[in-house]
Amino acid sequence: MKLEQIRTIAKTHGIHPGKLTRAELIRSIQSSEGNPVCFSNATNGECDQSGCLWREDCFAAAQAA
Repeated sequence: MKLEQIRTIAKTHGIHPGKLTRAELIRSIQSSEGNPVCFSNATNGECDQSGCLWREDCFAAAQAA
């Protein structure tokens, strides 16, 4: 998902994007929604959050780390 889309979602949750990184924004959104704050923590390509909006981005970020 593009950063501008993430910023828009963040704003709907009352989160001011400012200079937050992509990962920080997504984690803030996850927290705001009451979901596990786990973005980019998928290990070995495994995650039990199958309905997560950030799933694809999460796996890519976890591999890059």
